[in-house]
Amino acid sequence: MTSAFANAKKQIDDITSILESEYQDKKKFQKAVKLLKKPDRVIFLSLSLKDDKGKIKKYKAFRSQHNNARGPYKGGIRFHPNVSEDEVKALSTWMSIKCAVAGIPFGGAKGGVVVDPGELSISELQRLSTLYAQKLASNIGPWKDIPAPDVNTGGREMGWMLDAYEKIVGFQAPATFTGKPVELGGSQGRTEATGLGGLYTLENYVRKKEIKKERIEIAIQGFGNVGYWFAKLASAAGYKVVAISDSSGGVYNPKGLDVDKLTKLKNEYGTFLNLPKSGYQSLITNHELLSHPVDILVPAALENTITKDNAKDIKAKTVLEMANGPTTPEAEDILLKKGIDILPDVLCNAGGVTVSYFEWVQNLSGYYWGVVEVNEKLKKIMDKSFSEIYEMKKKKDISFRQSAYTLAVKRIIDAMILRGGA
Repeated sequence: MTSAFANAKKQIDDITSILESEYQDKKKFQKAVKLLKKPDRVIFLSLSLKDDKGKIKKYKAFRSQHNNARGPYKGGIRFHPNVSEDEVKALSTWMSIKCAVAGIPFGGAKGGVVVDPGELSISELQRLSTLYAQKLASNIGPWKDIPAPDVNTGGREMGWMLDAYEKIVGFQAPATFTGKPVELGGSQGRTEATGLGGLYTLENYVRKKEIKKERIEIAIQGFGNVGYWFAKLASAAGYKVVAISDSSGGVYNPKGLDVDKLTKLKNEYGTFLNLPKSGYQSLITNHELLSHPVDILVPAALENTITKDNAKDIKAKTVLEMANGPTTPEAEDILLKKGIDILPDVLCNAGGVTVSYFEWVQNLSGYYWGVVEVNEKLKKIMDKSFSEIYEMKKKKDISFRQSAYTLAVKRIIDAMILRGGA
């Protein structure tokens, strides 16, 4: 399997020739690029958890802090069996890029625990979350590193971690974690923010392409928080969502799917494969979904979904990346040669970290906004980011990803040079 971190480094390499001419001091530029292709540090943890039966189990855990030239480290914590050093290094790199694309004052981080949370009781999950926060306490904080939810974590876990952290430092510090429940200082609109940011990107793209949204068919691979909210919001906005999948497989209806009805059925039956035939026409595999001839394909699960092995089968006109790193560089080359636009993850899913930034600001100021104000501010940032990337793409005749990376890497490198670190 392709290394996610190797992909992240290659994406930076792909735009260095575009950027280099803008710097008189080539040595400083090359030094900054070299530093940008590795994290500042990776923290390795071993968590010893006493399970409900009194048995001690050990879990590996990580926190990669990539770059803080533009602000404190920022990034999620995931609980998943496939968490690895390579993965968190890649994801923290993408977070640095994503924050710079959005123009918010954070650098990138990412953490995780190697665990299948489905195998733990709620009390075990709480103890594991608490352990992780306790072990990380000296390395995080509102001006140091601000974790958030990611795969298989949410507001509940952030609440547990915040409590553990505050007991260690001895004072209230809600801005240390984002994605918290509203009752603990979380922001209105945070739950749906990533999906909503993706919708704003789609709306901007459709407007530029002058396509009628009623004619657009969408297939979404992945039905966690991001996939669900994107599907729900896109459907409500007038787009036709014809296919959705989870890890077991998916459902398809050429007339469009009722997202709310599907959600209720999935909650009742567990997976799409177990659903009774109601509200869809047929069951499909994930490969069939990825290769379906739709207008917009939305990978919204894990990284390395679209590879050189399946890229040739992609028939969508546009790929809108809601997952982190779903398209490998080799696959991207194939898709671009086929004339398929790829709207990159560092733009499309930046809504989550943007509203996390709003949450951080609200926590630090003690002044809180309503959901309408949050969504208006999010739209303003997403619209501005899309416009900047689109204009750069046209100006330099490069891909959407190259355009996003060119803007972001320049912002990070400029900050590094101004600090004297490059």
